[in-house]
Amino acid sequence: MDRIEQMQVLVAVAEEGGFSSAARRLSLSGPAVTRAVSSLEQSLGVQLFKRTTRRVRITEAGAQYVEDVKRILSELTEAEEAVSGTDAVPRGHLVVTAPAMFGRLHVIPGIATFLKRFPEMTVDALFLDRIVDMLEEGVDVGVRIGKLPDSSLRARKVAEVRTVLVGAPEYLKANGTPSSPKDLAKHSLITARTGNFSPTWRFSAENREISLRIKPRLSATSNDAVIEAAINGLGITRALSYQVAQAVSAGKLKVLLEEWEQAPIPVNLVHREDRSAPIKVRAFIDCLHDHLKATLG
Repeated sequence: MDRIEQMQVLVAVAEEGGFSSAARRLSLSGPAVTRAVSSLEQSLGVQLFKRTTRRVRITEAGAQYVEDVKRILSELTEAEEAVSGTDAVPRGHLVVTAPAMFGRLHVIPGIATFLKRFPEMTVDALFLDRIVDMLEEGVDVGVRIGKLPDSSLRARKVAEVRTVLVGAPEYLKANGTPSSPKDLAKHSLITARTGNFSPTWRFSAENREISLRIKPRLSATSNDAVIEAAINGLGITRALSYQVAQAVSAGKLKVLLEEWEQAPIPVNLVHREDRSAPIKVRAFIDCLHDHLKATLG
């Protein structure tokens, strides 16, 4: 195995967090992966991973070397793509992240289209309701919902989503429909403890701002759970428009206090800042961009 192949193995072990999973990803034997890493360590005179019977942990020197290796491999890929010209076909592996529910509803169909179009690609999807450190966790492309802080990421806006208040028709019939945010104090409220959870709901209309500290009757650790509770008539919840679009369209939920909604939230596709993104990243972003534009408008 030459040095470039050893570097590719090293990156796989670091990103997968283990030798066995890296071997499966690369379609190599476990011993071959172990030998490649050991050979690198012997050549460098540095321990790259600390190994125990239960886990593999990268060393500080190993983490720095992996980042340098990723840059080298990326530049090598760019050079090959430049020589190959515009007809180069995306191939290799991508790691993609998105919020859990958004990933299930909107990113998976985009990934399916991408993989059917480019059979030499593989994708690892991380759907998590937290902000993923793309550099640290080896992520190539991410979907971010919300304003982006200044960072080393490049972003491409694809859509906007609204923060909406919803309740089931049967609940509203039994308990009344709120006409202002202050009326919510009389209602059963449901909240999701995900992402940037806050016990304060904010509303705005006609240059007026209202902050309402809520006392939920039910809180849960997933958006799916609170939306299902609202559909079942337990109370009123707040969600992003894409999360309840199907239930609203089916008449299972009704949007409330639309005139008090805050400004829409941007949806961006982000990737790590590079001189130029590899062709596989560009191709995936183009594919997912077109899919999200068609489904989210």
